[in-house]
Amino acid sequence: MEKKVALFGTSADPPTIGHKKILEELSKIYAFTISYVSNNPNKKHKENIAIRGHLLKTLVDDLDNSKILFNQKVSSQWAIESIRNCKRIYEFNNLDFVIGSDLIKDIFCWKDFDKIIKEVSFFVIIREGYPVESSTLKMLEDYKVKFKISTIKVPNISSSKFRLNFNYSNLPTSLIDIVKKNNLYVSTKLVE
Repeated sequence: MEKKVALFGTSADPPTIGHKKILEELSKIYAFTISYVSNNPNKKHKENIAIRGHLLKTLVDDLDNSKILFNQKVSSQWAIESIRNCKRIYEFNNLDFVIGSDLIKDIFCWKDFDKIIKEVSFFVIIREGYPVESSTLKMLEDYKVKFKISTIKVPNISSSKFRLNFNYSNLPTSLIDIVKKNNLYVSTKLVE
C-alpha cells in the first residue's frame, strides 16, 4: 500500500504556534507532510511570499523532523497547481490536502474544483469558531468530495490575530528574533 502524504499549504503571514502544532500532529499521522507558503488569491498579504517562505522553512528546520518537508517549488496560488507540482516532484499519488475548517465552504468556488476532488482527499482541521456545518457536509457528500474531519486540537491563534495584537508568545520561538530584528509585521498606523 502506498504511503499517505499530507500536503499543507498556508499563507503563513506569519507562521504561528498553530502552524507548528499542525505540522507536529500531521507528522504523527502521515508518512510525510509537505509544506509550502502560497499567496491566497482571496487575501491581501502583509509580508511578501519570500519572507513568509523563509519563516516557514525556519520553523520546519527547527522542528527537525524527517517526516516534515518544506518545498516552496510546490507553491502556486491555485490548489490544483500545487497538488500537481507535488505529485510531479515527489511522485506521490496518495495525497491528503490539509485545509482549515474556516476555508472548507470556499473549496466549491476554487479554480478547477472538479479536478481537485479527483486528485486528493481533504483533511479538515477544525478551527475554533468555524464548525463544519451540516449544509457544508451535505455539499461535500453531494459532490462526492473525499474528506476526513481531523481530531487535531489547534491553539486558537491565527496569523491575522497575531498581526492585530503582536503577542510574540503566539509565534514559534525560532521565529521571534527574526520577526523582531527585521521589523516584520510592524503596524503602519501613525502614532501621535
